[in-house]
Amino acid sequence: MPSATSLAAYLKDRRGRLDPAALGFAATRRRTPGLRREEVAQRANISATWYTWLEQGRGGAPSADVLDRIAHALMLTEVEREHIFLLGLGRSPDIRYQASEGVTPRLQRVLDAMDASPAMVRTLTWDVIAWNAAAAAVLTDYGALPPRERNVLRLIFLNPHTRAAQADWEGVARFVVAVFRADAARAGAATVQPLVDELSQASPDFAAMWRDHDVRGFGEGLKRLRHPVLGDLPMEYSAFAIDGRPDLAMLVYNPVTPADAERIRSLVASKRTG
Repeated sequence: MPSATSLAAYLKDRRGRLDPAALGFAATRRRTPGLRREEVAQRANISATWYTWLEQGRGGAPSADVLDRIAHALMLTEVEREHIFLLGLGRSPDIRYQASEGVTPRLQRVLDAMDASPAMVRTLTWDVIAWNAAAAAVLTDYGALPPRERNVLRLIFLNPHTRAAQADWEGVARFVVAVFRADAARAGAATVQPLVDELSQASPDFAAMWRDHDVRGFGEGLKRLRHPVLGDLPMEYSAFAIDGRPDLAMLVYNPVTPADAERIRSLVASKRTG
């Protein structure tokens, strides 16, 4: 639930942590540390009176646009921005799509620790930006592909090898398109439309499925692969949010049996030594 009192206290605290001189304001003697209220209002391009009311816990709920302006003015992180939206509006802000070239070393180590479970990190446009050795051995060797082709949708609809590896290609394809449509709404039309146009022109199957307007969450379930070395391979899949990066998701595929897990480990080891 929104809390005007908590929002007021948080804004006042963040304002007090900023260096006026570093932001171009006169370094004159001040009664309290940080920026003045009117300086925050100036940076946010909003009324000084309206900002003062917010810090006093009155004036009603601010709009999402005003909170975005204040977040920028106070130089808030994405987590801090989400916090003031929760305090001010009782909901998270819209997701900001961030083009990403990779993940942090810590997150890569999380992926690498799953030696028998193929795992990857994807963006809202389903670009694969990180993966582990098990994913390269079982799903796709993403490192062997140009960055532009490391996209699940392009692989599913435009790559014949990926298509042949799906035990139920149509079911998988429909599921991926429905989840992508949900992600597209979060990312915004300007971000996803070029990919939608490309796939619609290149794949009649995608065009038809996109017109169905199905929407799903990724959740968890069972996937069956036809692997060229391992043969039929059932795997349980789950999706996980990445804290602080709502534009990214981690997908993990777990082998159903200990025997399948051992076969995946052996395949990964053979590729490393080969």
